[in-house]
Amino acid sequence: MYQIVPVAPGEQQMAGGPGGSPLKKKLSHEGRPLVMASMLGCVLVLAAVVAWCYYSVSLRKTQLFKIALLDLNKDGFIIHNQAGAVVFTMAFRSGTLDVDSCSKEGDILSCTQSDSGKLNFFIQTVRPKDTVICYRVRWEELQNKHLVEHVMAYNDSHWYGGAETATQYWPIRFQGEEEPQPFIASDVYSNRNAFGGILERYWLSSNATAIKINDSVPFHLGWSEKNRTLRFQARYQDSPFRPLERQQTFPELSYRVCVGSDVTSIHKYMVRRYFTKPIKVPSADLFKKPVWSTWAIYKTAVTQEKLLRYAADITRHGFNCSHLELDDRYTADYGEFDFDPQKFPNASGMFDKLREGGFQVTLWTHPFINYDSINFGAAVEKELFVREPGGELPALVRWWNGIGGILDFTNPDAREWYSSNLHMLKSRYGVTSFKFDAGETSYLPRQFSTLGPLSNPSTFTRRYTEMAIPFMEHAELRVGYQSQNISCFFRIIDRDSVWGYELGLKSIIPTVLTIGILGYQFVLPDMIGGNAYPNHTAGGLNGLPDRELYIRWLELSAFMPAMQFSIPPWAYDNEVVKIAQKFTGLHETLVAPKVLELAHVVLDTGDPIIRPLWWIANDDEAAYKIDSQFLIGDDLMVAPVLEPGKQERDIYLPAGRWKSYKGEHYDKGPMYLTDYPVDLDEIAFFTRVL
Repeated sequence: MYQIVPVAPGEQQMAGGPGGSPLKKKLSHEGRPLVMASMLGCVLVLAAVVAWCYYSVSLRKTQLFKIALLDLNKDGFIIHNQAGAVVFTMAFRSGTLDVDSCSKEGDILSCTQSDSGKLNFFIQTVRPKDTVICYRVRWEELQNKHLVEHVMAYNDSHWYGGAETATQYWPIRFQGEEEPQPFIASDVYSNRNAFGGILERYWLSSNATAIKINDSVPFHLGWSEKNRTLRFQARYQDSPFRPLERQQTFPELSYRVCVGSDVTSIHKYMVRRYFTKPIKVPSADLFKKPVWSTWAIYKTAVTQEKLLRYAADITRHGFNCSHLELDDRYTADYGEFDFDPQKFPNASGMFDKLREGGFQVTLWTHPFINYDSINFGAAVEKELFVREPGGELPALVRWWNGIGGILDFTNPDAREWYSSNLHMLKSRYGVTSFKFDAGETSYLPRQFSTLGPLSNPSTFTRRYTEMAIPFMEHAELRVGYQSQNISCFFRIIDRDSVWGYELGLKSIIPTVLTIGILGYQFVLPDMIGGNAYPNHTAGGLNGLPDRELYIRWLELSAFMPAMQFSIPPWAYDNEVVKIAQKFTGLHETLVAPKVLELAHVVLDTGDPIIRPLWWIANDDEAAYKIDSQFLIGDDLMVAPVLEPGKQERDIYLPAGRWKSYKGEHYDKGPMYLTDYPVDLDEIAFFTRVL
């Protein structure tokens, strides 16, 4: 119970008097710290609440910016593999995201604002199979901004793909600092800093990552050797790309990044998903027997007499022939289709003689009609040319044989006119097929218009390759963009008669591997020994390529899908003739059957016929850097000599059991064979023993 303590009357008065009581004063002095403590406690509680709220928001945003194995921030994103290692890094160079505008719904992470205004940005996760995860990325500007640029880091990995180039390395080796340039098909023989005539918007890395730029993007590519980055840029300003009619002109950069368990499997997925496949295999003769071209030996001075003598010499020296290719200048002017009567006085009789000798003949053709050709006026009247931007006048273009118009292959009338002339040659003379030269978009005028709108200039290249379809069993193309389904041989651009990586012997394997990764498997590696152009020819006598270079080139070509001669072996001596007979025989009996078997598989898979060593050695770092050896399928490995004055070379054998062409067995791989002896009339090759 409570107890009440009585107070004396004096004490009571003193307590309530004016002077105040000692007790009250005591409580007043002692209560202040309590009030302060209470206030401080409230502040601390409030701070804790604010901190918790901030932490909760930060935690929410941290969770928001993670999607599958991808981490996004305002400046870019990174992708991890299943083991947690970073395999892909992309930075946003042209702008940064406003993170407060971002949200996440399911597998889609989207943002609506950047530091410069409104945009449509998203990353969507797609899991097409257990071993593959893909990310669809899109950055679309919604107000007046001229470009979008993302920058991809190498991440200490090796990259492959992109385009044929004049100086070709495997893996890719970008040199210097290059501002983004239009990624369009160009003639790298005339412009050695351009992208080549065979190209696709696809790259593949040794850490099992692949990127495919969408076809709708006005795509420009640059790079930095110093920063080890590729610059992917979308823009219409100062560019040959044009937005489609009724399409807003703001740029959009969109692409897919896919990550797999290993480089071979992710490439197989990408090829099956994004590349068309050939609809048939070209003529078996092309795989088995050499093509013989008139170009390097006769250039434009070819005549009826020279062609017949050339054919007779092929037979006399004991060689066979898939077809005889009559190259440049059999017509009086460029843009005509019948034979020059001065140089070919009896073309019909010439074809009869060639058929009697067992020769099929193909003819060189191109998309140009020079202004001095009898067909120029007719083509102007029928409106068959690519035209100036106003659409009223034909646009004149300069090419390596003069000035004229270029046929507009988006125009059905131009396609029909061109095709009808080729069919005329076929029916009148029994021509087997055609060598379709040029076709690069670099030969289009700087400003132009076509009947069918071209938002992407490389679509012109695609339309040109379609002209080969009726003749594709023996046809030859040197350009390709989204043309993998054209079932003919694609020839790598002309080679100089030199040893090195710039259009020389060393460039052949990297180029064939590159266009194989891009989905082009029926490869013609140009003429043995190169073009023998003045000032572009190593050594040699009488204008011929160096003898040793010619022999080593011949040996390498024997292990390619097809062989092509122009400078004949008998231009040298009997020993070279014997070496050529040996290797054309080896090509027909050993290489061609295997290549033909793989060619039929290509129709379903798109997998390379000529393969890099990493195809069978995904976990072997050394295999990713080998550029002077290759595989045919999975079990025939070839190691040619590519250096002058050498009769030995170092050879890398991936893990497995291998048997050399000499009968030696190697069971403890991977290993290097140092200074392995290879005589001048040999090429080293090894069969994998299962």
